[in-house]
Amino acid sequence: MTVRFDDRVAIVTGAGAGLGRTHALLLASRGAKVVVNDPGGSVDGTGGANAVADKVVAEIREAGGEAVASYASVADEAAAASIIQTAMDKWGRVDALVCNAGILRDKAFNNMSMEDYVFVNQVHHFGTAFCVKAAWPVMRKQQYGRIVVTTSSSGTVGNFGQANYGAAKMAVNGLINVLRLEGAKYNIRCNAISPSAYTRMTEALLPPDIAPWMKPELVSPMVAWLCSEECDQNGEIFAASAGNFARVQYFATEGVQFDPAEPVSIEMIRDSLGKIRDLGTARPYTGLFGMVVEKLRAMGRIK
Repeated sequence: MTVRFDDRVAIVTGAGAGLGRTHALLLASRGAKVVVNDPGGSVDGTGGANAVADKVVAEIREAGGEAVASYASVADEAAAASIIQTAMDKWGRVDALVCNAGILRDKAFNNMSMEDYVFVNQVHHFGTAFCVKAAWPVMRKQQYGRIVVTTSSSGTVGNFGQANYGAAKMAVNGLINVLRLEGAKYNIRCNAISPSAYTRMTEALLPPDIAPWMKPELVSPMVAWLCSEECDQNGEIFAASAGNFARVQYFATEGVQFDPAEPVSIEMIRDSLGKIRDLGTARPYTGLFGMVVEKLRAMGRIK
């Protein structure tokens, strides 16, 4: 059966170009009513132009879909809330929120100003939180919602010159790790997309032989799936690039368990590093305390 979004309302931030645009176009082509949000600024977040969002709205309408523009910046809490209000005023609900808006201010950390560090986090981290915060009570009341945040391998594995960006992208992972638990009983699913695509934000970063294969539209099907009613994934991270899709998961090794009733020395750590770091014993790290509880129970220290 075809995945459809008829009678559903979706918000896509940063939807005026690149990944956000293809997310919005795909959702609209499957029946979603879409708020196309984009202040139309440059890659570093300066300036603005309403025409950027208006052009995508026009594309959707010309194809027979429904869309409305929002020019608000996610970096300001009140402005971010207005994005959600735009959907409520027009259609009275919010079913899917795709937090895609972003900027870049890359520099080696030694040369990076704290102004640039803070502002990138303001857009990526707080901009995501501001939008989710405004949409959350709406989705709770509806007993339905799908939230997709945008993370990056620049956070999970690192990328030179992107300390601000990488930190912000890991922060949104932490957000959905908690919200997946808080939203579960309200049928709100929160997941992350970790995309790689050739856009104006990455055109200077991608090798020329790889860039032609990194089409934004090859990422959007995973985003649309995570926005769908059928999607029951929750708190997961999905990498998407050049038609390749994969799940990203944190792992913990079996490690070593010392008796907590006895002292643990620095030398004990040193001498056990092989076992502590042995990825051959790794398994998904999903619990708040990892494997500690089961190990203490096995030792008879707890019941």
